[in-house]
Amino acid sequence: MEEFRKAYVQLCKESGAQPQETVLQQLHELREGPGPSRLDFATQSLSVDTCRVLGKLLQDEILFTEIMLSDCMLNEEERGLTTENTLPQPLNSLKLGFCHCVVPVEHSMIRDLQERTLVRGVRHLLNGLCSNTVVKSLDLKGNNLRALGAEALGKLLRQNKSIRSLTLEWNSLGMWEEGFSLFCQGLGANRFLQWLDLRNNQINHQGAGELALALKCNSSLRELDLRWNNIGLLGGRALLSCLHSNKTLRRLELAGNNVPSDILKAVEQAMDHNQDRQTILAENHSRTRVLSKEVFSLKEEKAKQFLDLMDTIDKQREEITRSSRTSAARVGQLQEALNERQSVMNSLKAKLQMTEAALALSEQKVHNLGELLSATKQEQASMTECQLKELRQQKQEASDRETSLLQHLSAANEKNLLVRNQVDELERRCKAQQDQLFQVKQDLINTTAELKLRVAQAEERLEMEKKRFKQGLEDMESLRLKEVDHMTHHMEASEHSMQERIQRLEATRIGLEEELSRVKAAAFAERGQAEEELIKVRGQARLEEDLSGKEQEKVAEVNKVRVELQEQIGHLQAERTAQEGLKEKIAALERQLKVLSSNHREALLDKESEISTLQEKLRMKEAEISRMREEEAQRASFLQNAIMAYVQGSALGALSPRK
Repeated sequence: MEEFRKAYVQLCKESGAQPQETVLQQLHELREGPGPSRLDFATQSLSVDTCRVLGKLLQDEILFTEIMLSDCMLNEEERGLTTENTLPQPLNSLKLGFCHCVVPVEHSMIRDLQERTLVRGVRHLLNGLCSNTVVKSLDLKGNNLRALGAEALGKLLRQNKSIRSLTLEWNSLGMWEEGFSLFCQGLGANRFLQWLDLRNNQINHQGAGELALALKCNSSLRELDLRWNNIGLLGGRALLSCLHSNKTLRRLELAGNNVPSDILKAVEQAMDHNQDRQTILAENHSRTRVLSKEVFSLKEEKAKQFLDLMDTIDKQREEITRSSRTSAARVGQLQEALNERQSVMNSLKAKLQMTEAALALSEQKVHNLGELLSATKQEQASMTECQLKELRQQKQEASDRETSLLQHLSAANEKNLLVRNQVDELERRCKAQQDQLFQVKQDLINTTAELKLRVAQAEERLEMEKKRFKQGLEDMESLRLKEVDHMTHHMEASEHSMQERIQRLEATRIGLEEELSRVKAAAFAERGQAEEELIKVRGQARLEEDLSGKEQEKVAEVNKVRVELQEQIGHLQAERTAQEGLKEKIAALERQLKVLSSNHREALLDKESEISTLQEKLRMKEAEISRMREEEAQRASFLQNAIMAYVQGSALGALSPRK
């Protein structure tokens, strides 16, 4: 660690940059720590020069396996000019504090400059890590990486062969489609990354499609976290379609992306299938390793037995050669003895006649020696035959062992083929289940469309009934006006005769007006209830579109809604008949009250104008209430976003100083 610190200071001096005190302090703390395997610069503000020097050092660094660069924002400067100094004076006062960086509210050129400066530091670090072969884990959480950062990350994923875990939470990689496409291409070309965190990166459905294409090519990624993005229905479908070809992904998190529940369930099923497949493959690999070890041990045992057999054969050959040498030595000795005897006989030929008795004795001795020689030859032949028999027997035993080993090996191969057939059968079953699931989803979509069409037809019928009801009311009103005009002319003639009946009918008129007001209130209440029921039906239809996975409950609810609509239509028809009867009564009573109508016509006109004004005020109040509700909902969403931002940034806010 001390060498790393010295190298950092030396490179800073060579490049003409000033070493950062925070970096030196952090390296000093790491030197005093228990181990040098982790380089932690979390929540540290790193300049461009520091990033460049660290990138050069990390190219060949072999000490660190984990690098923590979360919530750094990496730099805020470019050639000595801060973004705060480059702002205009009116905009310089409008700032938002996040960790150690200053983000202006407006002026997109300044934001682009800050992003280029930030990405320049990231690019130096990531270019240095491209050739590193030791780092296993890299954390770049909360660095506001965007298009150029995504491009640098794609290059890192294409070239680096050691990183297994990559954390990119709380960035903006999905904001620009071209940069995120390059990142996805690098992910598709990578063969070593196993864990990737892309939470809160503003990834839309198009970015999810790019990720799906990358996952089709990737064969090493085990876990992918995409929570709290904006993937939606189309992105969920794209990711689900890529899981048919990707068999290595075991965990895919999609919470907080507005993805329907049926797609989430299908993704969970695909993940379970991949996990089952990985466990089966692991078991097969373990069994294959065990069988290969057994075969290797059998081969080694066979080789040892063969070597032992060859050693015994060599020993027997050595014994045979030794025995043949001893016999040859004996024969040589006998030959020498014979030569000596013959020399003695040649020397004693002159004395042959004198030593016939000695000659006979010597011939007898020669005969005995010949018999002894023949006996030794026979013994040698019998010994060679016995050794050959033993050698044949040992060869037969070795061949028997070899046949038994071959039988065991064939049985193991058959078991392996059986396991492979089982795996193929499981894959076929899985494909069949997936086809069935797709067919069920298609049927569900068809039924949903049919239900929507029926609901629309029901709404059209209801609108037609309303129009008919309004037309009937208008016709009745016009008929009533005509009859009123006719009866006014008729009643003006009989006005004098009806003066006495006015007092009697005044009480009945008051009661009938009260009954009419009650009927109108009941009609308005029933109409409002019908509109509320229609709104509920529409809300239930929207809920049925969102809850497409619950097909049986949806069908039951739709049937219930149909029954309720039929009941409401029946109630409306009954109310219509009742209103027609009431109108007939009113018409009959109006015939009797024409005298009173002339006196109260102006009052009724005033009341109707007041009712219209009250209805207009009621509409205005309803519009104002709806506007206030929308404002309250918008304020609640703003408050929720602010609370989420505060909760998620509280750990960083506690570390950063107040400005």
